[in-house]
Amino acid sequence: MSVDPFIVEIIRNALTSAAEEMSLVVMRSARSPLLREAGDLSSALTDHRGGLIAQGHDVPVHLGVMAFTIQAFLARVPAERLRPGDVWILNLPDVGGNHLPDVKVIRPVFAGDRLLAFAVQLAHWADIGGAAPGSYYAAATDAWMEGMRIPPTRIFADDKPDDEKIGLILANVRGAAEREGDLLAQVAATRVAGRRIQEIVERHGADTVAEAMAALQDISEAQMRAAITALPDGVYEGVDYLDDGGPGDRPVAIRVRVEISGDRAHFDWSGTDDAIAGPLNTTPSIAGAAVFYVVKALAGSAIQPNGGCYRPLEIVTRPGSVLDPGPDKPVVGGNHETSQRAVDALFKAFEPVLGERMTAGGNTSAGLLIFSGPGPNGRWATFYEPHGGGEGARIDRDGMSVVRVHLTNVMNTPVEVIEAEYLLRLERQTLRHGSGGAGRHKGGEGQVRIYEVLGDGISLTTMFERRIVPPYGLRGGADGAPARATLVSVDGRRTDLPGKANVPLKRGDKVIFETPGGGGYGPASGIAAAE
Repeated sequence: MSVDPFIVEIIRNALTSAAEEMSLVVMRSARSPLLREAGDLSSALTDHRGGLIAQGHDVPVHLGVMAFTIQAFLARVPAERLRPGDVWILNLPDVGGNHLPDVKVIRPVFAGDRLLAFAVQLAHWADIGGAAPGSYYAAATDAWMEGMRIPPTRIFADDKPDDEKIGLILANVRGAAEREGDLLAQVAATRVAGRRIQEIVERHGADTVAEAMAALQDISEAQMRAAITALPDGVYEGVDYLDDGGPGDRPVAIRVRVEISGDRAHFDWSGTDDAIAGPLNTTPSIAGAAVFYVVKALAGSAIQPNGGCYRPLEIVTRPGSVLDPGPDKPVVGGNHETSQRAVDALFKAFEPVLGERMTAGGNTSAGLLIFSGPGPNGRWATFYEPHGGGEGARIDRDGMSVVRVHLTNVMNTPVEVIEAEYLLRLERQTLRHGSGGAGRHKGGEGQVRIYEVLGDGISLTTMFERRIVPPYGLRGGADGAPARATLVSVDGRRTDLPGKANVPLKRGDKVIFETPGGGGYGPASGIAAAE
């Protein structure tokens, strides 16, 4: 490493600050509550080849995917086509992506004529078109039912918008005015990041910045290799299950075989079940994101996350499986549901040798409800709400209540915003007492939310897991309570709702959502024995 290590650290912090500022810009200027309140977005910077160099404190599944995005983008758009002031947009899952609502805006950053970096801003759009409002269609059997598919497309040139291309996109989504505001917030965020990188270049020089980017990845690679070397060599296997969707509507197995050998780790997902008809398939990039998260959490929590720390990891998926279904299959729910099954399968694989480092099973589901229809002002409104649940207990403490677990990291939409912007009333929000699994340490509690529908023409979409297969207890701890969604019709009838459904609602209907509790850790009988 030829650049001064102190300068490398200064540049590292400056780049990380720029990535974090991108996310703040979006949250402060976006129009949809999903972005400005819940923060369903992520930001990252890469080097000129697409190697991840910095990221915000955002959503792990997004950030893991963005380690692949620019490399896949450059395979379709050669660097020679890029110019200063370009902004590109894409959402294709097969371009280093996840699902269609996660729209990525990309700005190449130049130092003079030299391509130096990319700023990438990912935001979940509350609607991207498709067969169902909110773009989650439970009965989807192909990718085109899920919304507009955008290949890499230049929407700004010389920092001026291409109104025809932007207009084409907005004509194919619901709530176009809100989507336009969110898109322009994303563009503004990449502009700020480009400015911050230029300031770093002005202070240190382009050569030094490029060398520092390379050095950061080399440092993280060395640290990750050391962390893997500290793990016992061997082969470890784990499996977790989607609630349903397989033949005969049986649970769907997500299987991993991990081989640790010296300073390298091999992750083989070939044993995973075949792709299914519904929208719980996902992409190899998501399998990669799950691996990155688990290895970082268990083996290298202090390592700077960038492209270098992922070099010692080899990831294999089987074409035709749930984790590698091909471009034609629906994938919208796999982004946040199947990804979490992959994480739990990995934790189960490592449990025999690293069990004291991990939690029992938790609310590893987005717990997603989407209410769509006319808003109080008569315009189209889509309320997309992920719900927190119980964390699994650990060897040294109870699980936390009503939190996001593992790959998700978004916030609640405040009640005041819900009731001001949607024809909904939040009748009740409370802990789901007794939902945490028993054990030496108890699993965290889920929550109960009751929504009352205040208008006509509203629809509900459910997309959540852990309804049939509950969060698991660890080392003798009891499982947590599974999730449950109930429709109470205006006439008093109660209907248990599936985890994946599109349901018309009437004025006066109520939706009760109970999120899972976390699993317990250790046998409960051990408490009395210890006392």
